[in-house]
Amino acid sequence: MHFFIKMKKRIEHKIEIPEGVEIKLEDSFLIAKGPKGENRKKINLRGLIFEIEDNKIKIGHDKATKNEKKRINTLISHIHNMINGVQEKFEYKMKICASHFPMNVNVNNNEILIKNFLGEKIARKAKIPINAEVKIQGQEITILSTDKEIAGQTAANIEKATKIIGRDRRIFQDGIYIISKGGKKI
Repeated sequence: MHFFIKMKKRIEHKIEIPEGVEIKLEDSFLIAKGPKGENRKKINLRGLIFEIEDNKIKIGHDKATKNEKKRINTLISHIHNMINGVQEKFEYKMKICASHFPMNVNVNNNEILIKNFLGEKIARKAKIPINAEVKIQGQEITILSTDKEIAGQTAANIEKATKIIGRDRRIFQDGIYIISKGGKKI
């Protein structure tokens, strides 16, 4: 017979808050304010120690198991992304690739209209979430946001809107594709 004993130990992490960035906790929302804007995220602190003192955030648990450790590490990653986003916005670059029919891409309020994609008469649409900036310069689309998830979701919406169905993708390579995330080429 096997007996599994859960090892419980104290875990504590500290995150340094850089100058010019303000972090506060209101209800269950963590709010980060910085020179480039504001970022809000709903977080679950059930059972975790969370304190903001001076210029440090302390996150921990007295008797942590694997699950608490996973939650703490995920929360740390989210906080780092929030701090980085309010200091310098996340940037995604996309390229418009059209070999068969010239595409016309425009921003209209909170959506992107893709006209003449593969010769289609009806324009395809991609939704732009709130807090995302989209700029079109020639054949390149730039997406900026203080929230990494919003920037990524905007890029995914645009890429999905130009998904080709019913044609050979090796021949019809038209579409809008991500070419760089956060300055790193893909």
